[in-house]
Amino acid sequence: MNYLKITKYIYLLIGFVMVFDAVSNWNNNPKPWLSVVLAGLAFFTFFFRSRFAKKFEDRRNQNKPNNP
Repeated sequence: MNYLKITKYIYLLIGFVMVFDAVSNWNNNPKPWLSVVLAGLAFFTFFFRSRFAKKFEDRRNQNKPNNP
């Protein structure tokens, strides 16, 4: 389950690479809309997975019994 914490950062890295690709190729025809869309999708996936992981962690901590 530890790999799930790492994979969300891979999506963030992919997003930045796609933004770099879009900016570097912006003056070429056709415009790099595919890179922009993939960057947006990668950033969305990063934030979605982060939020889902936090909800999952909160639910797991809520179900644990407190030890006095």
